[in-house]
Amino acid sequence: MVHTILLIEDNAIVCQMVTAVLTKEGFRVLIAETGDLGLELFFKESVDLVLLDLMLPNISGDEVLMRIRQKSPVPVIIISAKDTDVEKAIRLSLGADDYLAKPFSMIELVARVKAVLRRSNRGNFGLPHEKIIGNLKIDLDNFEAFIDNHPLFLTLKEYQILKLFVTNPNQVFTKVQIYSKVWNDTYFQNDNLINVHMRRLREKIEKDPSKPEIIKTIWGIGYKYEE
Repeated sequence: MVHTILLIEDNAIVCQMVTAVLTKEGFRVLIAETGDLGLELFFKESVDLVLLDLMLPNISGDEVLMRIRQKSPVPVIIISAKDTDVEKAIRLSLGADDYLAKPFSMIELVARVKAVLRRSNRGNFGLPHEKIIGNLKIDLDNFEAFIDNHPLFLTLKEYQILKLFVTNPNQVFTKVQIYSKVWNDTYFQNDNLINVHMRRLREKIEKDPSKPEIIKTIWGIGYKYEE
């Protein structure tokens, strides 16, 4: 299977370098030099991953990310010269799946792309069954979830958090453990990132997000799904 990567970047030199390297690795690469063209290609083509610059003409990278997340869980890797922990946290909380600071090596770029695609591979979760919790149905093979048979538009991180809990019933996970398992990175003491993702996930799967019944808060410790 050939994966299609959409590169939304206004720097022609970066586009040429990234395209050459990813094409050599066997990927199909689409290029958009503005935010509006990037969104047009994203919703027109079958895209497996987006590489997104933040500083774009017409529409900012943040706006592009938010519009993608309103409709799709396709993985998004931010590539940007903005390199502070605060910047990373903000973009990750908006729904990005990874963050690569410029200038970056092509070796690291390829590694990040392959890692994110492995984590988001719809056909490779290794659990050939569905999980049904009340009116919530989770397809553990195909990266899908439904409420009353209506599809939920979960981001990749939201899905991975949900999958972590429902495949480990009655186990309490701290925020550090959630970040380590879902983001596969060292926790940098940003509770807000986990809080935002949990709030958004609960808004989609809980009848009353303020009184969650599926993923419960264990005060002072973390969260737990009780089966």
